[in-house]
Amino acid sequence: GKDKGTKGKSPAKKGPLPPVEQKPGLTQTEDILNSILPPREWTEEGQLWVQYVSSTPATRLDVINLQEKLDQSLQQRQARETGICPVREELYAQCFDELIREVTINCAERGLLLLRVRDEMRMTTAAYQTLYESAVAFGMRKALQTEQGKNDMEQRISTQDAEIKDLER
Repeated sequence: GKDKGTKGKSPAKKGPLPPVEQKPGLTQTEDILNSILPPREWTEEGQLWVQYVSSTPATRLDVINLQEKLDQSLQQRQARETGICPVREELYAQCFDELIREVTINCAERGLLLLRVRDEMRMTTAAYQTLYESAVAFGMRKALQTEQGKNDMEQRISTQDAEIKDLER
């Protein structure tokens, strides 16, 4: 699902929200978690709901369950095992976000460093994707130019063949 690490938290009704700095009863960890994985907001029957990321530490069993859920989701959604697969990419991103959440609860600095690594990897992947797309476009342009050049050459050959026949008469 799309509930990036929101286990066990029921949605809370939204009132006017004070700025993050003065939210009552918000620990530094919760503050960091909300900046890493922002609360989800949606409207249901005219009511605005907000779902915050859980700040409950993960147990060993939670991690094992996360791994099993990842494997199960990869299978259910028929993610390709190799190559570019948006489904696989999305599922691993969700899993990594949950791992970042779990690590952040135990050590905020480590969680923030993982977040930095995640963002850098996303930017690198996006750069490779752009590079790939431009390489494909370049290849297509070259193929079209070659095809056009071939047609021009065939036209010249038939014109010159006609001239040769004229000269032979």
